[in-house]
Amino acid sequence: MALSKAQQAVPLLSVSKLTKLFGSFAACNGIDLDIAPGEIHALLGENGAGKSTLVKMLFGVLQPSEGQISFEGRPVTITSPGDARHLGIGMVFQHFSLFEALTVAENIALSLDPKIPLAKIAQEAASLSKAYGLPLDPNAHVADLSVGERQRIEIVRALLQNPKLIILDEPTSVLTPQEADRLFETLFKLRAEGRSVLYISHRLEEVRRICDGATVLRHGKVTGACDPKQETPASLARMMVGAEVAEIHREAGATLGDLRLEVSNLTVPAKTPFAVTLKNVGMKVRTGEILAIAGVAGNGQGELFDALSGEYTVPQDDAIRIRGKSVGRTGINGRRLLGAGFVPEERHGHAAVSGMALSDNLLLARSRSDRKAFLSGGLFSLIRKGAVSSATKRICDVMDVRKSGDDPLAGSLSGGNLQKFIVGRELDRQPSVLIVNQPTWGVDAGAASRIRQALIDLAKAGSAVVVISQDLDEIFEVATNIAVISEGKLSEPHPAGELSLERIGLMMGGIHESHSVPEAASAH
Repeated sequence: MALSKAQQAVPLLSVSKLTKLFGSFAACNGIDLDIAPGEIHALLGENGAGKSTLVKMLFGVLQPSEGQISFEGRPVTITSPGDARHLGIGMVFQHFSLFEALTVAENIALSLDPKIPLAKIAQEAASLSKAYGLPLDPNAHVADLSVGERQRIEIVRALLQNPKLIILDEPTSVLTPQEADRLFETLFKLRAEGRSVLYISHRLEEVRRICDGATVLRHGKVTGACDPKQETPASLARMMVGAEVAEIHREAGATLGDLRLEVSNLTVPAKTPFAVTLKNVGMKVRTGEILAIAGVAGNGQGELFDALSGEYTVPQDDAIRIRGKSVGRTGINGRRLLGAGFVPEERHGHAAVSGMALSDNLLLARSRSDRKAFLSGGLFSLIRKGAVSSATKRICDVMDVRKSGDDPLAGSLSGGNLQKFIVGRELDRQPSVLIVNQPTWGVDAGAASRIRQALIDLAKAGSAVVVISQDLDEIFEVATNIAVISEGKLSEPHPAGELSLERIGLMMGGIHESHSVPEAASAH
């Protein structure tokens, strides 16, 4: 549907001096933003810049302290997500809100009028998904679907409410390159119909590729606006962080040394009905090596990390060997005593206790032998607070952890700063083996660059590193060798320089070595 010149002249969404205060802290401070009808508009910024707070106000989850939101030229008050949907605003969150035991149609029905028959919802969902190139079976159970298919449910659920503006938060973070391309086609179709998209992403190349305009936030304020197609990833990153983002340096042709981690025929049955069974997983990682494991979320990454870290043990003691010692039946502490370090995917509640200070989180993560540096006395040891504080400060300085106060609660840090502290906490031990799951998940460009460089430097210093990641840009930046996990099976590793983005994407989608896949030169 073509828009008249009058319609195009009036912004679909206009935000004026929008402010959100939490006590005396301004998470959003006088934000101005316009989105035109039929525009894909990027919202960019570091972790803690105010992006999430802004979109929560637009979707009615939070109420502004000051300022005005206008929609289709008239001031509006959005007190709930229901109000937002009634206006014509839909949102697809980064973390899906789906019930795995229910069908696609049943999940969609939960956000619609309960009077609408389920059969009608299933029929409309099937028709809409076909029209927008988002194929779905309304009768399929969510537990049986890939992550990409689950995202389609969220998008179709939003589209069934006939929105004029759709907010997408990190929509490609769980997609293969091929699935991302299909999503972009859908967004272009929505734009052609006159609908608008507010697009949040840390992936700056895709922002340049699909977005018509961009607004940049820093410290809760708008610091710039641009046409991303006229920018480079480096210039966009500079606008986001206010300085040049350090380039990652990695020496070509790294020399590999002694075998530090060996996994042989590791088979682990699924622990829950919705978990993934690991099937005959094998890998060998040497000093100086970063083995990056690519894969779409939900293909066994979490289960593999749990098995490698000792979160749960396995019956076959020799299925996992660290520095030549069989550890399959050894827990986390025993593996740490052998010099291994671990960074899990979940920051809050798993890698850190949100309600405890950074120094206490540091002490909790140390093995028995590591803690000796922080203890004094004999049988009834006392904690040397000065030593713990000094180590905490050292980690924060090295990783540029930005915080309020000398030793704040872990939960008070932004996601990116807490991630830098967690990674730095493990690096401070100088582990001989480090296993990291999603090292820069939801982290801005500056923090991601620092974390990735730290992993490269650790391997260069003589450690063996395993990086489990869904971010292919990250994988090509840090990896010595790359393997792909799909449906609980791990492929053979390949030197990073021998793989193309297309081939990795196909393998992530389940096309394994026995299939013929393109061998185009890597674009990285």
